[in-house]
Amino acid sequence: MAGSSHGHTPAAWTGVIIAFIGFCVSGAFTVMAQPVGFWAGLVIVVLGGIVGWIMRSMGLGMPKASAIPARPTAAATREPVGAES
Repeated sequence: MAGSSHGHTPAAWTGVIIAFIGFCVSGAFTVMAQPVGFWAGLVIVVLGGIVGWIMRSMGLGMPKASAIPARPTAAATREPVGAES
């Protein structure tokens, strides 16, 4: 995945960071047994996805044309057994 530059955009980083903060908030409020804080954290997680989507639509994400892999992988071929020349 590192060679495909998957997720290396400002939109992806921002969305994931906001979602991570939401998971941390939800986790902390789960331990404190506070359901309202837990649900507020989940709202932050959803907000991270929405912010990432908006940023991608503003052009800060990976363009659709470059989402296709640069080099297609070659299919493995096998030679029949005993086909020595």
